[in-house]
Amino acid sequence: MTYSDAFLGKILKRTRVVAVVGLSANPVRPSYFVARYLQLRGMRVIGVNPGLAGQKLFGETVYADLKCIPDDVDMVDIFRRSDAVGPIVDEALARWPNLQTVWMQIGVENEDAAAIAQARSVDVVQNRCPKIEYQRLFGELRMGGFNTGVISSKLPS
Repeated sequence: MTYSDAFLGKILKRTRVVAVVGLSANPVRPSYFVARYLQLRGMRVIGVNPGLAGQKLFGETVYADLKCIPDDVDMVDIFRRSDAVGPIVDEALARWPNLQTVWMQIGVENEDAAAIAQARSVDVVQNRCPKIEYQRLFGELRMGGFNTGVISSKLPS
């Protein structure tokens, strides 16, 4: 999948509330540290994990599924197998008619689900991590010695 920096940047700048499907309470799991990072960048992160339903992570209640979340979300970030994505996207589209983004984590791709979301004017990103893209696009990776390919005179905010 190829996405322009402008496309990814637009998504990350506009996103305020993220539902993280497959959020773990284990701090060494990618879903945990990605969610925590997004929260530290000002996004509200709502976890979805039936095994953690009712518990609190990052100051928010974790829900069993998307339809239980009482608030609107801008983006659904999916940490599940590719073959599980279809029903998740269907549930998200049914729950939020104004959903802006479906984001599938690294290793997660589902063209059928992506096409359904895109037909509803929802932006879709597959096989990418919003934490990595945020760091790359907004200058945070260079502090670790990475060449981000983004040239800017602005320091990270």
